[in-house]
Amino acid sequence: MLRQRVITAVLLAGAFISALYYLPLPALAAVFGVVAALGCWEWSRLAGWERRFHRIEYVVVALLAMLALYFYCDLGTTPKRETVQPFFGLAGLWWSISLLWLRSYPGSAVIWGTVAMRSLMGLLVLVPAWLACVYLLSYAEGALLVFAMAAIVAAADIGAYFAGKSLGRHKLAPRVSPAKTWEGFWGGMLAVAVLAALVYHFVPAVQFGRIGLGGVLAVALSTALASVVGDLTESMVKRESGVKDSGSLLPGHGGFLDRLDSISAAAPVFALGLILADW
Repeated sequence: MLRQRVITAVLLAGAFISALYYLPLPALAAVFGVVAALGCWEWSRLAGWERRFHRIEYVVVALLAMLALYFYCDLGTTPKRETVQPFFGLAGLWWSISLLWLRSYPGSAVIWGTVAMRSLMGLLVLVPAWLACVYLLSYAEGALLVFAMAAIVAAADIGAYFAGKSLGRHKLAPRVSPAKTWEGFWGGMLAVAVLAALVYHFVPAVQFGRIGLGGVLAVALSTALASVVGDLTESMVKRESGVKDSGSLLPGHGGFLDRLDSISAAAPVFALGLILADW
């Protein structure tokens, strides 16, 4: 199992980096759209859709939403901040609501436990994340920004793992994910803060940008916090649905959603943070 996980992770990382640096924006938007569609396919099962036809319909709705956003926001050219910002604001509001539902789970399932609500949740999880990734790529240093966002999520995850393993005592969300601890959470935040400070110090494009170290830390830590909420939200929905993995498309890693849960929350928060910081 460990060997499968390592091989899959290396292949995914290689494909991700190669796509960022070698594919044009329309092709990247399509590739990210396919990944998001696979995530929607898995989410349809978590939402409670059982018939294949209904699950395909759900994926088609998500693809149509992404296509509409692509043209409405002019993602193929130079999207305007004022056009995309409301969508990222909506995503930020959604993840704030999700945080409240996490804190009150399992009682909150009364609100979101229906098929219709869980279906809506899936769209709010995956479509804004796709929009954010494609929007970030419209910047001159777009590939670097997407990579930086992914690095923040990875740092939060790695820091949380090691801090939780060595120091973990107090449960973060025992009714949602019993293995996560507050010590792990703060370890992840510390890892992200260190990463952000190092990037600010050593990367001139950030150091001489319009945002200072405080802005870099604010964006990075907000993104890391969102990644934790995204991870826990998928765990909450899986627990309510009675499944362990979102799917089996990735050998050793479960499904695409199990790899996208943190990114899905981090991406729109990261993009919104850059806009608000006047990057």
